Amino acid sequence: MELFDLSGKVAVITGSTKGIGEAIAHRFAEHGARVVISSRKADACARVAGEINAKWGKGREVAYPIPCNINLREQLEGLVAQTRAKWGKIDVLVCNAAVNPVFGSMSQIPDEAFDKIMGANVRSNHQLCNLVIPEMVERRDGSVIIVSSIGGLRGSPVLGAYCISKAADFQLARNIAVEFGAHNVRANCIAPGLVKTDFAKALWDNPEILARSTSTSPLKRIGEPDEIAGAAVFLASKAAAFMTGQAIVIDGGVTI
Repeated sequence: MELFDLSGKVAVITGSTKGIGEAIAHRFAEHGARVVISSRKADACARVAGEINAKWGKGREVAYPIPCNINLREQLEGLVAQTRAKWGKIDVLVCNAAVNPVFGSMSQIPDEAFDKIMGANVRSNHQLCNLVIPEMVERRDGSVIIVSSIGGLRGSPVLGAYCISKAADFQLARNIAVEFGAHNVRANCIAPGLVKTDFAKALWDNPEILARSTSTSPLKRIGEPDEIAGAAVFLASKAAAFMTGQAIVIDGGVTI
């Protein structure tokens, strides 16, 4: 277990009250990390933190809830400040929260919706990284993990703006890797394919769309949130000490 041991690490995970983010939080705690559970709703944060403490805490607190709207810089600042006040540091940052309010042609997307997608999926990640990375540089140790998507690797007739934002996340990780690698700060992306989450429900709840998606998958199915979490454990741990600026594609083979 030593290679994937996260004991002593503190991880902030945005969008961690459901789906992929929640699965990552559980697996981080299982591997010894203390985790900050964050999303917009305080009650959801408290619920997931309580579940993680009950399952993995062994009598101690390993999960702490901090509500945060990633679209508001002052709340991102509060998320970082409260984490440091609680546990003193941030070793791992997982930028998982994202939005996609539009399903359809890019030609019909309102400017406000485009700005919302880019703001939540790119700008907030950039801002949060800038708030956290300085302490990683000072400590000469840190891992930034951005949950992107295979949408950032190809075009889409119904998720165009979302795909653009996810392509930008790949570049954000590369830039962080280049700028801060000399300080032993690593940044990588995870690019999931279609996963059974509430966020992607429009893509798997429709039998016709689901059949079309799985028809090009060698595994002939979509993924589960927990099937993404292991990659995050890897990227946060010693096992990935020589990996930076990269994207791990976990899509059942769809992009091949």
